[in-house]
Amino acid sequence: MSFSSDVKKELIRTEYENNCPKAELAAIIRMNGLISTNGDETSLDIQTESAAIARRIFTLLKQVFTGPVELLVRKKMRLKKNNIYIVRVKEEANELLETLQIDHENDGFEQTNLLTILKTDECRRAYLRGSFVARGSINNPETSSYHMEIFNLDQDHNQILCELLNMYELRARELQRRNGYIVYLKEANKIADFLRITGANKALFQFEDARIVRDMRNSVNRIVNCETANLNKTISASVRQVENIKLIESTVGLDYLPERLQEIAKVRLAYPEVTLQELGKLIPSGELSKSGVNHRLKKIEEIAQSL
Repeated sequence: MSFSSDVKKELIRTEYENNCPKAELAAIIRMNGLISTNGDETSLDIQTESAAIARRIFTLLKQVFTGPVELLVRKKMRLKKNNIYIVRVKEEANELLETLQIDHENDGFEQTNLLTILKTDECRRAYLRGSFVARGSINNPETSSYHMEIFNLDQDHNQILCELLNMYELRARELQRRNGYIVYLKEANKIADFLRITGANKALFQFEDARIVRDMRNSVNRIVNCETANLNKTISASVRQVENIKLIESTVGLDYLPERLQEIAKVRLAYPEVTLQELGKLIPSGELSKSGVNHRLKKIEEIAQSL
């Protein structure tokens, strides 16, 4: 089961008080609902591929609506032959939409200003919860980059949803896709905030655990990479220094060098693997600083190049 499925599974178990079921149901209908009219009759179909979400929709309808509700199951005929669950309201559909303050015209929804309808914080959270349950997804934080998105067929509703997310300072952004629009979050801490706001606390702990492990792994990798780079740099410099000293030794001899350079040359030949700082502590005449060791080896390099 994907991480998105785990989040949705937790969200649809949320219990409500007051008018919050209306907010979640309104979000699901706006995003997954289909209105059809035949003369004076209006019917509403709400589709989903999840049996659990279909049960959630049915339960929400029973909480806010007294009219008859049908639950249909159909089989997909293309690609993956999954079941499609349809929650249908044929009678009194207009009354249901009026109760949920959803405006519609002909066969589509009119996007009203949600911020004037969702007056309480709990209702706004419920609407975001319903939107994610309907068409949301989150990448698995253990295997891929941090990304959460909610897909919309309607650009106006996508923009309204983006504004609603940003009321909680989530830095949501909009993007047009080939077959619709998305509102998305890319920052790990903002995705964590979204999970907290919508009430997916178990998923939040799972997300944060994966985030901590991932950040720790990245930190360790950076340290290892830095240490490896420094080690490679030290080895390369040591090899070059030893080659310079051997060149001088094979041409004019180490006695050609001043006494202080002879001293550092012999120690470097004896300890080719040590760092400059460690090399300075091995000087027989007295400890030498790292910069002092580096200065003397530079002088030896200049002499080797002149030869």
